[in-house]
Amino acid sequence: MLVYLGLGSNLGERKAEVAKAIQALTKLGRVAAASPLYETEPEGGVPEPLYINAAVRLETELSAQDLLRACLAIERGQGRTRPADKRKAPRTLDIDVLLYGGEVIDEPGLRVPHPSLLARPFVLIPLAEVALPGLRHPQSGQVLDRFTPHPTVRRLG
Repeated sequence: MLVYLGLGSNLGERKAEVAKAIQALTKLGRVAAASPLYETEPEGGVPEPLYINAAVRLETELSAQDLLRACLAIERGQGRTRPADKRKAPRTLDIDVLLYGGEVIDEPGLRVPHPSLLARPFVLIPLAEVALPGLRHPQSGQVLDRFTPHPTVRRLG
C-alpha cells in the first residue's frame, strides 16, 4: 500500500528527531521519498518552539491500524508523551497518517485522510514534495502534488 505520512518535531534536536523517525520508518516498508525539512510556526496561538516538518511516501504491507500502532511506537521510542487531557502540546515527534492509498477510514483513533490535511500548509507543502504526480485528496478531489508557498512555512537548507 502506498501511504503518506506527516512528521513534526518542536522539542529537542528537532532535525535529528525527524531524521531518526524517517530511519525508523524504513522498518515498516520502503521509504520511497522524504521531503526536505521545513520550519513552521506552531498552531493555536499558544507560545511554543518552532516546528520542523516533513512528509514521507512509504510503501508498506501493514494495515492502516498496524501502521498507526507502529508510528505511535516510534513516537514513544523517541520520547513522545501525550497530555492526559488530549490538548496539543510540544513534542519530540509527531507522525500522522495523512493518506492510506485512496482509502477513506473512520475508525476509533484513526481517520484517513487526516481530518486537518487540507487546512495545514505545514503539511500540504512537504506532502506535495513527495506526492506522485496526480495525487488527489480521496474525498475532495483537491490536487495534492502542487502547493502554494505560505509565509509560515520556510524550507530549510
